Amino acid sequence: MQNHGLFQKSAIAIAVSLASSVAIAQSADEATTTEPTLDTPTVEQSINLDTIERIEIHHKWQPYRGNVPLSKTPQAIDTISSETLENAGITRFQEALDMSSSVVRQNSSGGLWDSFAVRGFAGDENNAAGYLVNGYNVGRGYNGRRSTSNIEVIEVMKGPGSALYGQGEPGGTISIITKKPKFEEQGYVQLTLGDYDKKYTEFDYTNGISEDVAFRINGSYEDSDTYRDHVYFKSLNLHPSLLWNISDRTSVNYEMEILDQEKPLDRGVFVLDNDFDAASTNAFYGDIKDGAHNVKALGHQASLRHTLSDTWHLLTGFSYRESSFKGQSSDAELSAGRQLIYDDPTKLSRQRRERDYQARDFTTRLEVSGTSTLFGLENNFLIGGDYYDYHVDTKLNRWRTAYGSGDPTYAIDPNNPNYDQVQPETSVQTDQTEDQQAGGVYVQDQIMLGDRASILIGARYDKFKQEIYDFTRDRAQSQSKSALNPRLGITYEITDAVNLYTNYAEGFRPNPGLDSNGDAFDPEKSKSFEVGAKWQNASDTFSGNIAWFNSTKSNILTADPSNPDFSATLGEATSQGIELELTSYITDNTNVKLAYSYTDAKTANETTNPDWGVTIPKGSRLINIAEHVGNFSLNHYANIKSMEAYFGTTVNYVGDRLGETTDPDYILPAYTLVNLHASLQVNNDLSLKFDINNLFNTKYFESSYHKLWTMPGEPLNFQVSVKYQF
Repeated sequence: MQNHGLFQKSAIAIAVSLASSVAIAQSADEATTTEPTLDTPTVEQSINLDTIERIEIHHKWQPYRGNVPLSKTPQAIDTISSETLENAGITRFQEALDMSSSVVRQNSSGGLWDSFAVRGFAGDENNAAGYLVNGYNVGRGYNGRRSTSNIEVIEVMKGPGSALYGQGEPGGTISIITKKPKFEEQGYVQLTLGDYDKKYTEFDYTNGISEDVAFRINGSYEDSDTYRDHVYFKSLNLHPSLLWNISDRTSVNYEMEILDQEKPLDRGVFVLDNDFDAASTNAFYGDIKDGAHNVKALGHQASLRHTLSDTWHLLTGFSYRESSFKGQSSDAELSAGRQLIYDDPTKLSRQRRERDYQARDFTTRLEVSGTSTLFGLENNFLIGGDYYDYHVDTKLNRWRTAYGSGDPTYAIDPNNPNYDQVQPETSVQTDQTEDQQAGGVYVQDQIMLGDRASILIGARYDKFKQEIYDFTRDRAQSQSKSALNPRLGITYEITDAVNLYTNYAEGFRPNPGLDSNGDAFDPEKSKSFEVGAKWQNASDTFSGNIAWFNSTKSNILTADPSNPDFSATLGEATSQGIELELTSYITDNTNVKLAYSYTDAKTANETTNPDWGVTIPKGSRLINIAEHVGNFSLNHYANIKSMEAYFGTTVNYVGDRLGETTDPDYILPAYTLVNLHASLQVNNDLSLKFDINNLFNTKYFESSYHKLWTMPGEPLNFQVSVKYQF
């Protein structure tokens, strides 16, 4: 991949940001404000993030947030802090999301990216799930399996976010806030060793360069085997960042992302006749000669923050990211007409694929937020706009046996795998380039109606353009669509401790391609309604929330019944349910958290699957969505011979799930996992940590695309960590 475009755009954007910051600072010389800068305790202090209030202290004036605190927002929001992740021994983003009962795992393309569904909706199951990092969408392109080394907090913002964030799913939006530079020297180095030859190193260091400039660099490196035969994982993550306080009201923050990851593409195991006990959870049915898929990324983010006055703020910046996804794999053949395993248990038919995907994504945004009094009422405004330019090149070569031929070429014996077979030559399957450009403007106002009530009104307008050129067919196609999405919410404080809220929002997500008439598809559209309550007592020892939601999504691509070679926007799906979360401090040193969600996600009409041509009846379950999900955690802090200690346990329950869209009888069984954690602060600099995951060695299956592509979960495993901090 050529990088000269990356550095040219980055240099230009940084120069523009810096020039703008200086101009803004100079023009605001006469303004007076006491608003703290980024190096004050508002952002930099070490705080306990277990409650919403503490999260708000840390993340005031974040992108798309404005000045409205989370507790006042008419929306259910889960927060997962870096402290919580450290206590649970979690080092991967996908595993962190298991701590939210509203999120369930989806097909992850052989374990090469993070994929999840929120409140029953997952988006395109053939692509990684989208999420925000510091307000920028990183769902476009290739992210690999994200490390938690640079994560300060994860926010699961439930319900459709298109009225603010642009295109997305109605279930919710995942937002990551990264660790920022500090002006006091501090850091740590941590080494983790575990089962399956796990070797993981994480580090973090930050310090001030001058009174106005601070830097931070953190990251991780992992070189581990896995519980899956012949499957290993190597990953390098680096995140340098720089903070410049130009004045007491203006600052610039720059962050870089470097990712280099290697892992064989692993489709998991096959399950016949729903006999999950017969599946060998460690068996690998690919080809070890394929080696690893390689995911690389180089990204830049730069943001300028400026305090315009005591009550108004400006935020602007850009993100530029290049990423690639390359490798070859040998996967179980899914077509029944090409698969031999159904008749001969010694022959699992396979296909070969070779991938070379390249992507680049540029995004810029600007917003202002603040408070004004109109007609005697306090108005909290958020006004902004953003634009992105995304380009992706997709090259896929493939080999398959002839349909109905019964050809055993390249089949593997599952009971005695032979990896010495000659690999068939592949031919071009896909060779195309795609360009997307989209811009949007949004406005939101939360009006305070007295001391206890508020109403939130917002809307966003988007213009989307897409161009695709297919080199294999020498054919170009394009589409241009626009969407207007409103948002309405009401919050009412019954008491100082209890808030009631309700909200309604609409959303959209573009559909790629053209229909049988050569016309662009209408985008997927969604509507969502939610009613809930949040509470927290004055002593900060008991808090929680409860919510009921109902979401619908239309214009889902299905096979066109009048022309099965094409797709049509005829599909509809619904998701409704209840969520409950409780947190209680039993003593000053012990707290418990309980979360539960019930999600009824299903098709709202009869459709035809566009990939398989199979009829999907109305009321069919959505793939990998559990109706019942529950999380429980217990955390206890103690003092042992003048040494600080921590003991904790987490229990995760995931109900049964549909494992294959076209087979309603293929159901992944429910499972419960119990994990134990303990740590000991030996002295001011040194600490030890111990984790036992899947304590009872439960055999489980975390997600599936097809009965022949089903991913088993990790069995009982141990790990120990040594951390030196300064």
